[in-house]
Amino acid sequence: MGELMRLMKVASGLTARRIRAHGLMLGVCLWSVYLWNMAAPGLLDRSGNLKGTDFLHLYTLGSLALEHRGADLYNLEAQSELSARRVPAAAGIRYLPLYPPQVSIFFAPLARLPYQQALLLWLALSSLIYGLCCYAVWLACSGLHSYEITVLILALAFPAFWHLIAWGQTSSLALACFTIAFLALRARRELLAGVALGCLMFKPQLGVAAALVFVATLRWKVIGGALLSSAAELGAALIYYGRGPLLEWMHALRKLPGLLPLLEPKPYQTHCLRTFWSMLLPWPAAARALYLVTALLAAAFTVSCWRSQLALSLRYSGLLLATVLLAPHLTVYDLVILAPAFLLLCDWIAANPENPMTPRLKILLYLAFALPLLGPLARWTHLQLSVPVMAALLYAIWKLGRSSVRIPKSC
Repeated sequence: MGELMRLMKVASGLTARRIRAHGLMLGVCLWSVYLWNMAAPGLLDRSGNLKGTDFLHLYTLGSLALEHRGADLYNLEAQSELSARRVPAAAGIRYLPLYPPQVSIFFAPLARLPYQQALLLWLALSSLIYGLCCYAVWLACSGLHSYEITVLILALAFPAFWHLIAWGQTSSLALACFTIAFLALRARRELLAGVALGCLMFKPQLGVAAALVFVATLRWKVIGGALLSSAAELGAALIYYGRGPLLEWMHALRKLPGLLPLLEPKPYQTHCLRTFWSMLLPWPAAARALYLVTALLAAAFTVSCWRSQLALSLRYSGLLLATVLLAPHLTVYDLVILAPAFLLLCDWIAANPENPMTPRLKILLYLAFALPLLGPLARWTHLQLSVPVMAALLYAIWKLGRSSVRIPKSC
């Protein structure tokens, strides 16, 4: 009882007005830094890094698709040479080629443009997708309709969105897949939900949790839809390039464990169970064992939630949290897929202010929103604080599912 009272006292301080003020200050700070950094003339920012950073790799893949050079999709040297030729400021920059071949086809139209124009168009498209996804989920959350300004401010101040734009990454497409899947499940169109989730084949690590959940709960329409769309993606690559690049991609995935140090040069920017344990413990075997154990626990909690009578908003939030935790590789910009979870959980909190779990959820949500900003501290502490907070959120949702009290449904 004493712990509950303390939680209620802390949570009572997280008023809508205070949260809005925090979000406004955070957003102004983040975007002021971004604009100042990007205002440097030329293609290099004030830190000497190429503007758009990871977009260069996508631009290079699109250039290979334009030239129909499927044999070079997994040739690091050839891609480095092409990047330097098309974007001279990028000379010497290398990226580990691990995207499936269909990604290059998707970015081929952008590769027809000069790099700077292509980057601006991609960032605008990513922002539009992010905004539409947040808006679509917000419309489904009746308890948040009177907080539209607060939601807008927090959406703009979301650190994962800031990182998505700063890195020029593809995670807005993953967010779109998860958003469409949620709306389809809400409309009881499970085949369409599966089609949306299957489109995650371009980032297969984000489909691990969904695959486990829907196979374990025998949602055959979802599984069938996912198989159809993922096969269609790979089929497009097969038709365009032939089977060679697909076989090379699969070969690259088999070598992935040995390539992780190259894939994650800044592990403190990752936020999943695998890197949580690998940063915390100096013994690789122990870190791998604990990753497997905690991943199985997280998967078990999520499956249990989907077998319970919890509202879809809570179950789907749990799935998104599990997606982040279970992913074998997840960088800070991928946290943008949690945007629907923040909206759905806040909507449930607004509809259930008297529930004993509400204060805990409010505090955990606040921490989960802000802690990715402290990720760089893990360079010295070796403790990525965002991961245990997300795990605690998943556990709290599971506890709601285990509660004998009937959970009011929302969303």
